[in-house]
Amino acid sequence: MIILTVMTGSIMSALDTSIVNVALPHMQGAFGASVEEIAWVSTGYILSCVIVMPLIAFLSSRFGRKNFYLFSIVLFTVSSMLCGIARDLPSMVIFRILQGMGGGTLVPVAQAILRETLPPQDRGKAMGIYGFGVILGPAVGPTLGGWLTDQYSWPWIFYINVPIGILNTLLVMRYIEDPPHLVREKGRMDITGLLFMIVGLGALQIMLEKGQRRDWFTSDFIVWLAVVACIGLAAFVRQELKTDRPAVNLRILKNINFTLTTVLGGILGLCLYGSLFIMPLFLQHLLGYPAYESGLAMLPRAMLMAFSMLIAGKIYVWIGPRLMIMIGLTVNAMSFFMFSRFSLDVGYWDLFLPQCLQGLGFGFIFVAVSAAALSGIEMKLMTAATGLYNVVRQVFGSFGIALCGTLLTHGESWNRAALMWHVSALNESTVESQQMISSFLVFQGGDPATADQGALRILEGIVMQQASMLSFNHVFFTLAVLFMLSMPLVILIKDPRLMAMKNSGTAGSG
Repeated sequence: MIILTVMTGSIMSALDTSIVNVALPHMQGAFGASVEEIAWVSTGYILSCVIVMPLIAFLSSRFGRKNFYLFSIVLFTVSSMLCGIARDLPSMVIFRILQGMGGGTLVPVAQAILRETLPPQDRGKAMGIYGFGVILGPAVGPTLGGWLTDQYSWPWIFYINVPIGILNTLLVMRYIEDPPHLVREKGRMDITGLLFMIVGLGALQIMLEKGQRRDWFTSDFIVWLAVVACIGLAAFVRQELKTDRPAVNLRILKNINFTLTTVLGGILGLCLYGSLFIMPLFLQHLLGYPAYESGLAMLPRAMLMAFSMLIAGKIYVWIGPRLMIMIGLTVNAMSFFMFSRFSLDVGYWDLFLPQCLQGLGFGFIFVAVSAAALSGIEMKLMTAATGLYNVVRQVFGSFGIALCGTLLTHGESWNRAALMWHVSALNESTVESQQMISSFLVFQGGDPATADQGALRILEGIVMQQASMLSFNHVFFTLAVLFMLSMPLVILIKDPRLMAMKNSGTAGSG
């Protein structure tokens, strides 16, 4: 029942990171907002999630973890209802920020509770169960969001949280208790550290969200955000390392295993969120899939991800984290390389195999990295560690979206320029194609002058399609390379099973 309780909240929170995206065009029309303005509906949620995650341990020790967890679920549920009834953009953004403050807590606390509840031999299974909700939520979000929006209307993507949130509240009140190692701390708060963290992380997240639209550092706004983020985060790290009672315990990073696996978790988040961002664009804008059908086309990855996580917990006990992570990195590199070879003629079944491989690879990596990251952490530091681990994964995920979007945009311009060298009046194939298209347009009833202009526009459209396809290929290839470059880090990870055997052997000889 404890597992069911925490997983209910995790799935709700993880789902809301992606379910809203497919409904943004409908919300844009309802609020009369521009693309730049409506983007704050997503940015506000992610921004508040990122800021609250590192503070979970501090707030839990101050108010009690059960009280804080219960408050977060109630806040998430109430703000979901408010988002559904919002009738203007400013109120929607405010309610989404409140929703993110509640939702950002649910996933890391669930991870800590699962680690504390289950015995050591079952913790790999715990991470499989936890990952089932955390990764599956964003994966199925576009499909569920598209169906709700098409069948009912966009407010229902928020209303669906209300009954689940009420059930989760009752379950938490009945089954969750504060752990015995939790020390309730009162007294002076590290206000300085909190302010530096909010400023630094907030500026960084906004920069990543808005950078592509503002053409990055050609914009003074982005430059100032980068400066504020660097100064704020540097001051935050300095403050937290010198104070006796930090708001965020960065000293956990002295644990090499935790640091290495947290970096790998960040790379996983970068590639997962980046691919989740560009796949709908590839399917809808380039291949012409409707929103709901594009969600269905991405479903094999979600299903294989869910299946792999359910079995990965058991496999983890047998082969350990290093081999599992290496298998996952290899499989994902292969799958993204297969994507990088696609053309405009690709069909559903061409997408099926590489997506299945991705689901398998992501599941293996996530379970093994999560279990290994927390294996050497003391119970009293578990909540702080899960918060830090998840904020790194979320920030890297935002960086992945920004990276893929930027590579895609600049790649289209570069590839178009490269292709245009071959599309000219001096190229026989170009001239023949233009004449064939022009003759067809005349046959359809157009006059010769208009037909020639129409033929040129059609050729331009063909060039842009091919340029976009090449750009997507390059982005997929970049993700494949990132997985390959991550492999040396796996060798440095210590196997928690061997460490436990060594410790038990030392204790026995003592």
